[in-house]
Formats: sequence, structure tokens, C-alpha cells
Amino acid sequence: MEKTIVLASGNEGKAREFRAILEPLGFKIVLQKELGIDSPEETGKSFLENAMIKAYYAAEKSGMWALADDSGLCVDALNGAPGIYSARYSSVDGEHGDDKANNAKLLDDLKNVPNGKRTARYYCALCLVRHKDDPVPLTVLASWEGAIGYKEIGANGFGYDPLFEVTGRNCTAAQLPPQIKNLISHRGRALQALTYKIEHNLF
Repeated sequence: MEKTIVLASGNEGKAREFRAILEPLGFKIVLQKELGIDSPEETGKSFLENAMIKAYYAAEKSGMWALADDSGLCVDALNGAPGIYSARYSSVDGEHGDDKANNAKLLDDLKNVPNGKRTARYYCALCLVRHKDDPVPLTVLASWEGAIGYKEIGANGFGYDPLFEVTGRNCTAAQLPPQIKNLISHRGRALQALTYKIEHNLF
């Protein structure tokens, strides 16, 4: 029987990745905005805290299972920035900025950082809850190593993908075919860990 999960996000790029991995396993993914659910204020200090805030909020508003992702880019030379502010890095009012503006700001902030010192990683925290009072949320964390290039390359992906040079591969995340990215990315790895726990009833 197909199980519907509300995805606590309005990001269509994320939705495509979640659907590609979870729907073959019998889950139907519905974006919260399709149900008229807004987004809560992300007051956490970590990716995991924010993922939990969003998941519990969507579960409360929908009365359904809810899955939230909080992810972002951490650059070593910037002391972990943009971090939990990745989506709104270029914003002056705290709202989510656009990808082009965020990438431009990142390049500007790293303009004096030489090659070899531009290491970075994507992080992803996932939280799945079965109801608004679930005492045992299913959480996973995963990361993806890389470095920040000097210009945007590639047309796939979203966010910082055109700047993120994947460790061990001579390309950016935006140059990877979606099928490969879904296997090796931070979100792909987190989803694989999540589905393993679901299939083995580890929560």
C-alpha cells in the first residue's frame, strides 16, 4: 500500500530528488504547499534542529507523516558559513534569496582565498515523524566533500551545485547526471540511510 509523506519544503529541486528515491519504495511525496501549509520560523542553531522544527510543524498541520530536510553548504575558509543560512545567504531581510545571488556572494567572499584552501562540504539532516507528538523521530545526517570553484559550471542541480567541485570527480555537482547525484550526494546518502531504517523498522 502506498504511503503518503508530506515533504516539509517548497523546493521543487529537493522534491524531485526525494521522489526519485522514495517513490519506487512505495511512498507518495506531497509538498506541504500543495496542502496549503506554510513554513515555520527556522529558529534552530543546527541543520538537525531546523529539520525537526519543520517536520513536527508539517505533521501537526497535515495530520500525516512528515519528512523535513535541512541542508546547506559549509565552507572551511568561512568558518562554516553559509551553513544553516545557505538558502538566504545573500538576503538582507532574512528571506530566502535566489541561487544566482547566493552564488555571487559566495564567490565574492572567497575572492582572496587561493585554490587548495577552498574546501567545503554539503550537509543534510533529515527528520521523519509519524505524527505531531512522535517521541521517536527518525533522524539521519550525511555529508558530501568538495571544494568551491571560481565560476559556475553545469546546468543540473540547484543551489550551490554549479560551484561545488566534487571530491574525486573532475566536475561540479551541477555537471553530474541526476541519477549519479542522487547516489553520492549528501541528500542521496541521507535518504539511503533513512530508507534503510524505514525498511528495517528501526523507529
